[in-house]
Amino acid sequence: MTDTIETLALAQVLHRARTERTLLDAATEVTTLSLDSAYEIQDDLTRLRLAEGRCAIGYKLGYTSAAMRRQMGVTAPNHGPLLDDMVLRDGARATGFLHPRVEPEIGVVLGRDLAGPGLALHEVADAIAEVRVCLEVVDSIWRDYRFTAEQNTADGSSAAGVVLGSVLDVDPLHAHRVTVELHEDNALVATATSAAAAGHPLHGVAWLAAQLAARGSGLKKDELIITGGLTSAVALRAGGTITARFGGTTTVSVRRPAGETDA
Repeated sequence: MTDTIETLALAQVLHRARTERTLLDAATEVTTLSLDSAYEIQDDLTRLRLAEGRCAIGYKLGYTSAAMRRQMGVTAPNHGPLLDDMVLRDGARATGFLHPRVEPEIGVVLGRDLAGPGLALHEVADAIAEVRVCLEVVDSIWRDYRFTAEQNTADGSSAAGVVLGSVLDVDPLHAHRVTVELHEDNALVATATSAAAAGHPLHGVAWLAAQLAARGSGLKKDELIITGGLTSAVALRAGGTITARFGGTTTVSVRRPAGETDA
């Protein structure tokens, strides 16, 4: 396991790079990590962010779909924190990102605390207050999105933004039946169903509860969990708009101003 002082130093490297808009080379920075050490770095990085006055509001799940695992060469899911300043309104202008990509996701808001492990699907569903349509704006600190699973985990699973859309009128137990279309400007670029997230979006929530339980923690009432990209991620280009349509009628979108440039 990485020494506590070393994990903080590595978290400071990641934090400084994002603050200074400098991408890191995965081949030369923080190259040998265990997954446990990666989560320790993630925790230290989160503490650095919270010390700036930001607030934790929930979690993101990464790589719950085969499409995202194939795209990024990752074989297992991970998770990262969501902070209050990551939340964007529907149709928002995404500014200040390094090299953003967008994924359509199912989000859930908890109506009560939820603790694992071994939660059944109906137990998770009973704890859900809302199902929301979302777009995640991922923004890796690693150049060209080339990283190991551990490096990505240390960086909070690339969590940077979430566009929180409308409440979806669906029973949480049936949240795996929702169709999604992803459009870049006016062009359809991908389709999927919400079952792409581990067979059912709530399976990821149960997995997260078990992961947190193993570390002596749990999920809390009112927390937002976004359950993983349903399609491959699409670059959010300067001057472009990405829109997801869920269930054929409910849309959520994000745009990037024409003057924005990648790091």
